[in-house]
Amino acid sequence: MSLHRPHGTLSTSGDVIALTPEDAGWAYTGLRVLRIEAGGTRTVETGEFEAFVLPLAGSLAVEADGERFELQGRESVFTRVTDFAYVPRDASVRLSSVDGCEIALPMARCENRLTPKYGPADGVPVEVRGSGNATRQVTNFGVPGVWDHADKLNACELITPDGNWSSYPPHKHDESEPCEVNNEEIYYFRIADRDGVTPSRTGFGFHRTYTDDGTIDEDVTVRDGDVFLIPRGYHGPCVAAPGYPMYYLNVLAGPGPERSMAFCDDPAHTWVRDSWATQELDPRCPVTTAEGRVK
Repeated sequence: MSLHRPHGTLSTSGDVIALTPEDAGWAYTGLRVLRIEAGGTRTVETGEFEAFVLPLAGSLAVEADGERFELQGRESVFTRVTDFAYVPRDASVRLSSVDGCEIALPMARCENRLTPKYGPADGVPVEVRGSGNATRQVTNFGVPGVWDHADKLNACELITPDGNWSSYPPHKHDESEPCEVNNEEIYYFRIADRDGVTPSRTGFGFHRTYTDDGTIDEDVTVRDGDVFLIPRGYHGPCVAAPGYPMYYLNVLAGPGPERSMAFCDDPAHTWVRDSWATQELDPRCPVTTAEGRVK
């Protein structure tokens, strides 16, 4: 089974992406990407999954369990930190958009049913991580300690300026020693065109995932809309080609009793973190905030 799922290979008649845990060959983590036409509606039955409703482009209203949230979205993932919503398992969720939108539904199979909840963009921490040509933006909208209203689901967004590296040093969250957390992880990529804002299949980037025993050893070219599955092993770097900024949505969930995104670096490369102390941050980061593009 290929871990790289290029754009179009996970589409259905109604979804841009429809990825279940069974499709991925694991137990917890899934992803849907939907488009709603102007004036249109969609109803999503969450079943045994909790989910975030995350606008990728455009704005929408979310209705579930008698609650209604108006989500102010964005022109693209490269222009603004967005509002989002959490919806529980066993819910009928109505999505509607006046002007049309594209949304991601990162999902996790879970046991506990919580309540719907609104996440405002101005409450989302934006972190600048790394240094030098490994400087990147991490938008921590759905991570433990920031968003604790979830049973299993973890999610965050990253923006890597063109020419930079992210998910570096390579790291893992799996059951092998010395890691304390076992998570299945999805990477969902968007690549900007030369304007730095508009997603396009013209540009590209690179992604690497590997295991110590060599059973996984993949170096792939990724383009806008591609998905990469990480059942185990070290992953990183992700490299944005010069001229083409890279975005990805990380979705993680696993069997542990507590949500966690803890990780272990590949010990061969962890020394790179110490080198950042002598390098300057790339001034292009942060790229976005709740107010819009920074530069």
